[in-house]
Amino acid sequence: MTGRRLATLLVVVAFVTGCTGAALSGSVGPASAVAPSATRTPAASAEAVELTVYGAASLKGALDAIKSAYATAAPDVTLTVATDASSTLRTQIEQGAPADVFLSADQTNPKTLVDKGLADGAAVDFAGNTLTVIVPAANRAGIAKPADLARSGVKVIAAGDDVPIAKYTTQVVANLAGLGGYPAGFAAAYDANVVSKEDNVKAAVAKIELGEGDAAIVYSTDAKASTKVTTVSIPTEANVPATYAGVVVKASPNVAIAHAFLSWLAGPDGQAVLSTFGFLPPS
Repeated sequence: MTGRRLATLLVVVAFVTGCTGAALSGSVGPASAVAPSATRTPAASAEAVELTVYGAASLKGALDAIKSAYATAAPDVTLTVATDASSTLRTQIEQGAPADVFLSADQTNPKTLVDKGLADGAAVDFAGNTLTVIVPAANRAGIAKPADLARSGVKVIAAGDDVPIAKYTTQVVANLAGLGGYPAGFAAAYDANVVSKEDNVKAAVAKIELGEGDAAIVYSTDAKASTKVTTVSIPTEANVPATYAGVVVKASPNVAIAHAFLSWLAGPDGQAVLSTFGFLPPS
């Protein structure tokens, strides 16, 4: 090989080597700089939680509003609500139904769960209510006072014996029987006029709205929520205060979050929502 050819070859080799080195530095350098960010884990955000709330039938309208209000107070928590008679819901929880919070129309059903070790902590009173008589808007039976509930031929709609409203009603009827001006045997005559016992208080209200009964004793909040019934007041001395209580279900996978919701409901914000539906503070 001549000296000129050797010199030319060395120049070409030097040029190619330089280009290859530049190419390698161009691919490896930036890749190594980007690699850490490609494997970086983003900051953890609050995880959305769904709470299943079992509530007394008389709470249905209020719980619909509470769902919206709580979405503002706790944006990461969604409430799923199921309503029925408190006794029915308590039985379902005893059988393993996946509830996080139980809101009852009485104190007895939540206490039962506490006593059976199925609740996390004590029951919390969160609302109060009173009772009233409702009649269809047309009031063809001419019910003017609670004493008329014992009149012959009056069709009374009631709830099942285990439903809280039925227990409160039994107390009211006994109290009325002790008032002056009420006929002897008022309680027995009232019982004789009961033509059906519904699964929950909402079902009893529905029958009165449809005119399938002449009267029913229900919660004042249920009467307020209906535009198809008229109320007949129960004397204050015979009325019975209803206290609503709630518990966190021990089997809940979100016990702390469930307690936070129950505390909110019993607090000022929850009370403000409940009051718009006619509920009273717990006594």
